[in-house]
Formats: sequence, structure tokens, C-alpha cells
Amino acid sequence: MLRLFGFFAAALMSLGLHGAALAQERPDPRNWRELSPEDTLYIDTVHGRIVIEMYPEIAPAHVDRIRTLTRLGYYDGVLFHRVIDGFMAQTGDPLGTGEGASNLPDLNPEFSFRRTQSMPFVQAAAQSDGPLGFYKALPIQTQPDAQLAINTRGVLSYALHCRGVASMARASAVNSANSQFFLMRGARSSLNQTYTAWGRVVWGQNAVDAIVTGEPPANPDRMLAVRVAADLPPEERAPIYVLRTDGPEFRELIERTRRDRRADFSVCDVEIPARVPRDNERERRWWSIIPFIP
Repeated sequence: MLRLFGFFAAALMSLGLHGAALAQERPDPRNWRELSPEDTLYIDTVHGRIVIEMYPEIAPAHVDRIRTLTRLGYYDGVLFHRVIDGFMAQTGDPLGTGEGASNLPDLNPEFSFRRTQSMPFVQAAAQSDGPLGFYKALPIQTQPDAQLAINTRGVLSYALHCRGVASMARASAVNSANSQFFLMRGARSSLNQTYTAWGRVVWGQNAVDAIVTGEPPANPDRMLAVRVAADLPPEERAPIYVLRTDGPEFRELIERTRRDRRADFSVCDVEIPARVPRDNERERRWWSIIPFIP
């Protein structure tokens, strides 16, 4: 019997299923959800990797454009040509002047979206014109859930331009978005329903905040490489989980943030954590600096 156990132990070890790997349980699905590789964007900079969760259900045309240009290698080496401290970091212009664009057609705006029953919303605050909260990791303002019962198309909603939100740049015409985008370094409500938000940084906001400032910067940073996670081999993808905004732990996070901020509380103050499962080979992987899931 001992020999048989030894045989199976050796087999498990050869498959890399022993030790910590066996203990690598899937996180509690009530509180954690894994990012979809197809909807995850990696932006490499000298300050580190930026991981963005994209929302094709929010802005389908814009997410498709980001994926398309990424897969063409269009963004590799492109400068951050306009970076304002406390506001945003803009990139995506191959000319590096703010006047360039891809050869693809300009996009119609997707400033708002219809939130349906399949898109759970967690309220964190309220205003006279509607509740504020989260869909996934994206801060949004939306009409109340009660209206879903009478509107089968979904209720009108729009993203809030909080720190970390990824949004599409454009010229004065609302249908002039093309290839340029910006990553928020602070909250700016004046951009809501005026620019199309298509994602949010879930890891690497410190890298966004470290991008050299200027209009243009004297010595600008650049996107070294941009990739859709699904296009990388599985061993090069981070198994990143983010806290579910429709789970019990997130409600506790909202309340803690509210207590800390008191009268100054804003939806934009809520920082959604990203974590990875425990891994024996952690130090060998690029995501080794991301904390473990508790």
C-alpha cells in the first residue's frame, strides 16, 4: 500500500500538482472573480505593468478598437504625450503630438449604456439624479434597480471618471474617438457622459501615477508593449482575481471607506483590491508582487 501511495505521489509531483499547488484552492466565488483573459489588457512601462479590465458590455465598439489595434502591435512604443498630475495620462497617438490617429474609421460615442438584470449593481452612495456604485470594478451612476422590472431594455447608466478608469480621447466632435486613450490619475466628474470609458486599471495604478508629466513631457514615457492577456501563453498570464463588488466582503469595504472618509466620502474613494492565489513558483512570475488572496 505504501508503494502504491509513493507511486501516486511521484505521479502528482511530475504533474506539478504536489505541495502548495494542491493547496491552491480556488478563491471563494462569493467574494472573488477571476479576470477574463480576453477582456484583460497588459500595458508594460518602465514603471511596471498596468493591468486593465475592459468592459465590452459597456462600450463594445471601443473595446473592439483597443483589442484590434493592440493585436496589430499599433500601441507598442507609443508615447504618453500628455500627462497632467492629478488628472490623467494620455497616449495612443503614433505621432506623439496629440494629433495622430489610426487609419481605422472614427468611432461613434458610447457615453452611456443600458444596464440589464444580468449586470448586478451595488450602490455605494446616492444623488438626486440616481444612485452611484459599481458594476464589476467600474464606478457608475445608474437608474434604480426597481426600474428594471418595467424596462426590459435595461436602465440608463454611465461610467464615472474616477482614478484608474480608462477612457477614449477625442477631438471636439463627439464621434472623433479613434486610437488615443487616457488613464485617470484622479477623479474628474466633468468627463462623465462626455468621453467613453471602456475599462479600469485593476493593478498597476502606481505605474500610471509614475508616468512623467508634461504637455508634452520633456522626456516622455512610452508604452513598451501592449497585449491582450488571451494572446499570451497561459504560463505568462497572471491569474488575477478582483474583489466582487456584488459580494459580502465588498459591502464591508464600502463601509470601512465611508467611516475613514466621513463627510468627504465619494464612490471614487473605494479602491477595489486585486489578488492572486498562492503559488509555490510565485517568485518566478511577473505577478509575484501582487498580494495573495487571504
